[in-house]
Amino acid sequence: MNQTVQLPVDVRGIEKLLPHRYPFLLVDRVVEFEPRKRILAFKNITANEPCFTGHFPGNPVMPGVLIVEAMAQAGGLLTTLTAQSEGNERAGEKLFYLVKVDGAKFMKQVVPGDRLELEVELKRVIRNMAMYGAVARVDGEVVACAEILCAEAQG
Repeated sequence: MNQTVQLPVDVRGIEKLLPHRYPFLLVDRVVEFEPRKRILAFKNITANEPCFTGHFPGNPVMPGVLIVEAMAQAGGLLTTLTAQSEGNERAGEKLFYLVKVDGAKFMKQVVPGDRLELEVELKRVIRNMAMYGAVARVDGEVVACAEILCAEAQG
């Protein structure tokens, strides 16, 4: 049974779909979603992010690995929202791990005050793994991109 996902999905809804919590929940809102195709989500970058105390004092820059993690979390939301839209009420109970990142590129720094736009497309699904093409933008300008592979935890 297909169900419609109500947009936007706020942080409370995201917490029902992902296991991540502060300070590692890196998606604040889902604004667009096409099952089995793509998702557009946001992460608001504030001066209060814990990483900024050490990266870098007096010149805060979001670490690239956290941008990649945010894109991976958006990919996880694409997968879980797809399952939810297809009637799987236990969609948020599965655990996925990041297993591979290919072609990661960082074009511009992400700093407090930015809104990170996370656009992720599902490229393919192989058994318990999903390959995503991910792009992060700020004000419409690409700041990072990567291909990300995630796998469902077994056991």
